[in-house]
Amino acid sequence: MGCAWIRATIWPNVIPPSELGSQSGLPARTPRDAEVFDGMLDPPRRGSMFHRISTKLVVAVLAAVVLPFVAFAFYMNEKIADRLTRHVVQQALMGLVKDLAGQIDRFVEERTRDLEQWAESPVTRGAIEDHLWEVARVRSSDGDEGTPEGMLPPWNARTIARWRRGEFQNIDFDDFHPHRARTTLEFDRYIRLKEVYDLVLLVASDGSLVTCSSGRPGGALSEEFLEFLFAQDFSREEWFLRALQGERMRIDHHRSAYYFEVPDADPAREYQLGFAAPVVNPRRGGEVQGVLFALVNWKFVQDLVDGEVITDAFRGLVSEDKKPSPYAWIWDSDADTILGHPQRELYYQSVSRDVKLPQMTEAVLASDTGWGLFPEYTFKGEDKNAAFKRCIALEGDAPGWVIGVGINNDDIYATAEELRALLFQGTSGVVLLSVLLTLFIAKRTTKPIRELQRTSRRVAEGDLDARTKIKSRDELGSLADDFDRMTRKLKEQQERIIKAEKAAAWREMARQIAHDIKNPLTPMSLSLDLLERARRERSEGVEEILERTIELIRRQIDNLREIAGDFYEFTGGRKPQIETIDLTKLVEEVLHLHDAWAVEQGVEVHLTCVPINVTADLGKLRRVLVNLVTNALQAMSEGGQLFVETALSEGVANRANLSIRDTGTGVSEEVAEHLFEPFFTTRTEGTGLGLAISKRVLEEMDGTIELVPADGRGTIARVSLKLDRGSTEAP
Repeated sequence: MGCAWIRATIWPNVIPPSELGSQSGLPARTPRDAEVFDGMLDPPRRGSMFHRISTKLVVAVLAAVVLPFVAFAFYMNEKIADRLTRHVVQQALMGLVKDLAGQIDRFVEERTRDLEQWAESPVTRGAIEDHLWEVARVRSSDGDEGTPEGMLPPWNARTIARWRRGEFQNIDFDDFHPHRARTTLEFDRYIRLKEVYDLVLLVASDGSLVTCSSGRPGGALSEEFLEFLFAQDFSREEWFLRALQGERMRIDHHRSAYYFEVPDADPAREYQLGFAAPVVNPRRGGEVQGVLFALVNWKFVQDLVDGEVITDAFRGLVSEDKKPSPYAWIWDSDADTILGHPQRELYYQSVSRDVKLPQMTEAVLASDTGWGLFPEYTFKGEDKNAAFKRCIALEGDAPGWVIGVGINNDDIYATAEELRALLFQGTSGVVLLSVLLTLFIAKRTTKPIRELQRTSRRVAEGDLDARTKIKSRDELGSLADDFDRMTRKLKEQQERIIKAEKAAAWREMARQIAHDIKNPLTPMSLSLDLLERARRERSEGVEEILERTIELIRRQIDNLREIAGDFYEFTGGRKPQIETIDLTKLVEEVLHLHDAWAVEQGVEVHLTCVPINVTADLGKLRRVLVNLVTNALQAMSEGGQLFVETALSEGVANRANLSIRDTGTGVSEEVAEHLFEPFFTTRTEGTGLGLAISKRVLEEMDGTIELVPADGRGTIARVSLKLDRGSTEAP
């Protein structure tokens, strides 16, 4: 314990570090050595997370590896996955709409060629001639129970119905109605083979029906419907009039008056296309003798639009378990009326008014080529892209139908989204793997550094036996070896320094104690010598000399006891007993003890106090105040003024201040720096421990003290104590 306080208090003040070498035999400690050693005692700097080596390594890897990969992934996503996918899909839409328009054009052309071939058939022309011949020589129009020998029923609805039912087994129609019978059979065969025709009519130039198909897809025409057809006067039909002028006619998507309903059919079956072609007799100079008219069911055109080829073309865009969204449609030549659509309820709705997509109509009408891409649009909450192409128009007709093929943007970008997800997963994996690998490497790299840091902190805290546990053979291992070697040398040097400190401290303390004890012993020895000579010489004043000697010895013993007490207090003394103290009352008590001295020296005392309670050791605080007042009075041997003031601290909470100011000789700034050093005194008497003891005592009671030169003259002693807030309130 003694070594501890000697090293902590005496050496820094008694033996300056720069002079230690000359007294201990060691090399003098240079300012650089002091800077290094004192720096080791400073608390370690703690940087933020961004100052760590591991963080820097992670950032470096992210910058060198991950960022280029992320940039590449972004480029792949934006430049290739997004733009290229959209471009490819748009080109696919263009190709599909072109193919679909071509299929519809071929379908229409095939129907036109069918009628042209039928119209050029000699059988067809013969059927018209038979009809005209029969009109001239009608024999009979009925015959319920059979036909009399030599009589043939006229070619009408009833005859066709009975003939189809097989009621004329004994009649050879080739003898009487050969061309009309063959024409009817041919029409039925066409309907059966082609599967697209609902009805075929052959009309004479006078507008009367020559013959017609007797069957329909899936069955035969009823006699009532045949009678309806034979009763019609077709001379008022536009297609008939124009065909008589030699034109080929196409009647667009419409509900025909000659349509027969098919139960539970697709609504598309309710609509037909009409084709009309003139029947020319070349033997009569190209005279038009009749018109061939055919109804094609719209269902077969709609089937082309609904074909799986549309969806199959985009199956690669979406996952296998999902059906692609593309679909096609047909608009009328005005580019505004819907004729064909997967949603049948849209038939005949206006694109611009009902569907609210006028920009699509405008795009078609503004196109010079009749082929292109629609602007991106939204239909029923789905963003879409689409392409269009006009069909080939028949001669003399308005522009052809508009064929469109569209697809949801979700399908367009489905592959891009999959690629984006793949890139995101890959990027996340690369980032995660890179970070984990970097953290692993950083941990392996910084582990020796952290170990070296922990060891350096232990050394800075005074544990010079601390050693690093770094076994690596790299630069960090070499650094650890150098650090351990430095620590060992520091320990050896510290041991030598401590020994020198102890020896020097003990020498100085022994010198000071010897000096302080020598002063009382000298008068004691002289008094005893005088007493012994007086006793030996039997002097008359021996009793008086004895009394003076006893009194002197008693005083010197008290002085020695005071010296011993000072040294005891300086080494720590007893532990303070903290209690609540009335500071004002204690100050008044101490000043009262020095009243006679103050009056004798002509010192005026001024006390300014407020009621303040502090927490301190009463005995030790009293000794501090006595010491301060004594020092102040000693500084004013020729009179002066002593100002004592107690107050609450204004700058610090829960603190009380005591100020003692004298108008004595004062102290210089150089002397003020050493006033609290042990054994330092400006007087010829005393141990020089009073202020050092006062400072130690106050620090033990959570107090402070300072001595500063006063403005003008004198010295101010400022004492700060802990305020007892439980029993004292600020005034």
